[in-house]
Amino acid sequence: MIDFYKQRQELDRLNNEYITLYDALKIEALKADVKNLTKLQAEKDFWQDAKKAQEITRKITTSNKTIKQLNDLKAGLENASAYLDLVEELNEISEVENAKKEVEKLTKFVQELSVQALLKGKYDAKSAILTLHAGAGGTEAQDWVEMLYRMYTRYAERKGYLVKLVDKLDGEEAGIKNITFMVEGENAYGYLKAEMGVHRLVRISPFDASKRRHTSFASLEVMPEIDDDDDVVIKQDDLRIDTFHSGGAGGQNVNKTASAVRITHLPTGIVVQCQNERSQLQNKEQAMKVLASKLVEKRERENLEKAMSLKGEMKKIEWGSQIRSYVFCPYTMVKDHRTNYERSDIDTVMDGDISDFIVEYLKRI
Repeated sequence: MIDFYKQRQELDRLNNEYITLYDALKIEALKADVKNLTKLQAEKDFWQDAKKAQEITRKITTSNKTIKQLNDLKAGLENASAYLDLVEELNEISEVENAKKEVEKLTKFVQELSVQALLKGKYDAKSAILTLHAGAGGTEAQDWVEMLYRMYTRYAERKGYLVKLVDKLDGEEAGIKNITFMVEGENAYGYLKAEMGVHRLVRISPFDASKRRHTSFASLEVMPEIDDDDDVVIKQDDLRIDTFHSGGAGGQNVNKTASAVRITHLPTGIVVQCQNERSQLQNKEQAMKVLASKLVEKRERENLEKAMSLKGEMKKIEWGSQIRSYVFCPYTMVKDHRTNYERSDIDTVMDGDISDFIVEYLKRI
């Protein structure tokens, strides 16, 4: 019954974690906020200011989700405790393994909520803008970008986030050279910032007639979506704006008018473009949003580098360093080189099940 005793100890620890999370996530304050905001939502002129109304509605939804998560955790702990009591009373040693699995699920749930409680950075609650770039390797690397894009869209679906394509450049034969897309949802940037860096693929290339093993690389940039930031001032004189015909499948005005927009920020040399919207104005607005996000990311990176320098730390900050390897051959393994966390079920990972990797990394920063 040693395993049974361990599960009881783990449940006691998780109950203590629940109390800590309840305070850290300020559940009572969230309940009061939801009550007050719901009253505002019922007022007749609530939707006169659409932007404010949407923000209030989003906050109510997010707060209710957090409250429900804590309620679900409490119920899960109570059910697991009752189950362990029953197993002990009936002396059903064969059920200990099932009890262990239930406790492991609760442990994972607590870990995710603990990371969520830590996402208190200035931009952590924001939506995220992601850009994938193919590394050297031609078609093989471009196919790897397409695989990663699918992985992140599946991850977003699992989290209940919305994915919106901003810009895409297809490869000549297959795959994607680079792609920019938004992941919209609460804490999307807080979680996905853990994915920034170079992702390495090892597999037998489907594009190699000799069936040799290839190594490919793709880099991922992650930026917070910036709507209003008083610290970001973009002068029109600092911009060069070019228009061009959109790529893609065509239809209606796409490919027929110069609706795509490319913006160059002259002081920094940052270039952004958008061609997925239906009009030039919409593409320009989207490109400006991406530009603001890139400028914020640049500022935050420079501040971090300065802080590390003042601390006297010699370790170089590599935002583009290799963070993870995905090995399909001669064995299957996904390994994060920053945490040493690894899994062998590579197909599940490529289907968007990457939360474990993200949580393991965020627990350490």
